[in-house]
Amino acid sequence: MAGEKPNVGSAYALDSVEQVRALYRDWAPSYDADFIARMGYVMPGIVAGVALREGCAGPILDVGCGSGAVGVELVGHRVDGLDLSPEMLAVAVTKGVYSRLVEGDLLGRLPLADASYHSVVSAGTFTHGHVGPDALDELLRVAAPRALFCLGINAEHYRAHGFEAKLSALQNAGAITAPALEDHPIYAADHDRAADRALVTVFRRV
Repeated sequence: MAGEKPNVGSAYALDSVEQVRALYRDWAPSYDADFIARMGYVMPGIVAGVALREGCAGPILDVGCGSGAVGVELVGHRVDGLDLSPEMLAVAVTKGVYSRLVEGDLLGRLPLADASYHSVVSAGTFTHGHVGPDALDELLRVAAPRALFCLGINAEHYRAHGFEAKLSALQNAGAITAPALEDHPIYAADHDRAADRALVTVFRRV
């Protein structure tokens, strides 16, 4: 609702690009303290850890990079950050961990070249009120052959919002390898969303 302080509840209630832009515009200055620290948001570290274990190579595209939590975990690699919110990107640039920061909408064509990334990671984009499975087509466009994907997908959304079906269709079409799923907590702190889970989904572009 208008006038409310941004929080995870309002983020999960989003249903348009305009609402996403407005929420993260207002949330950007306090996001690290109000969300990452207070909520015990551990998914960025989990996604980055899985990507490193799987042999991620640069250049890496951090999709929905927000304030830069995944990028911080990938220091030493060449990482570009992509986000819809210029205000969040302004926070991310202060972390000094990205080679390039790009404003872009996954629902349209990204200002990125074909086959330009060897790894694609994302911690919080594929969740309530954000981006659905159709965005995977555009991410595959900018991924090089054999590029590693490591995507945290909200567990409630994985089947109900079509991610399972989309990934199966891509696999059947020979576009990606069979996805491997790892179930992980999204948060470490004790609060009303503490039970939320994500499926860290790992595959490669063929």
